[in-house]
Amino acid sequence: MTKQRTSVVFCLIMASLGCGERRPASDAESSTLSRTSADSSFAQLQARGRTAMGVDQYTSKHQFESLPDGGRITLTRDSADTAGGAQIRAHMAEIAASFRQGNFDLPGFVHDREVPGTALMRARRAHISYLPDSAPGGGQLRISSRDPVAVAAVHEFLAFQRRDHRAGDHTHP
Repeated sequence: MTKQRTSVVFCLIMASLGCGERRPASDAESSTLSRTSADSSFAQLQARGRTAMGVDQYTSKHQFESLPDGGRITLTRDSADTAGGAQIRAHMAEIAASFRQGNFDLPGFVHDREVPGTALMRARRAHISYLPDSAPGGGQLRISSRDPVAVAAVHEFLAFQRRDHRAGDHTHP
């Protein structure tokens, strides 16, 4: 091999090795990557929610209120969608029946993991009542208990839901 050709091969090898180097991401790049990942995760949550609840999550409003004896989940349509409102009321009745049995599979599916608070809610299910009701444009589920351990689990469950659904802060303990 000639000296010139050896130099070219050496430069090509060094250049290819340099391509594998990674520079640390800037704060702006890290923030963008984190936001993109969070947006993608939220879109997946919304899609699973639509599958589970039967209504478009982007045109619905979630509210998760912590109350002194438990809390309330309210889901309403943002539009005058009477069929969607009826679907929400049916969904609230279904989850009330499931939760009474200690079955929290649906929230686990929507959030793609076990939802905080549900293990204790399952264990204390005899001490918790679930009452579905209608709400303008949708429905609600009132969760209540006199058991402080159960109430704390309900509050944990609702706080997680508020954060994951980006539903704002509706707490009244």
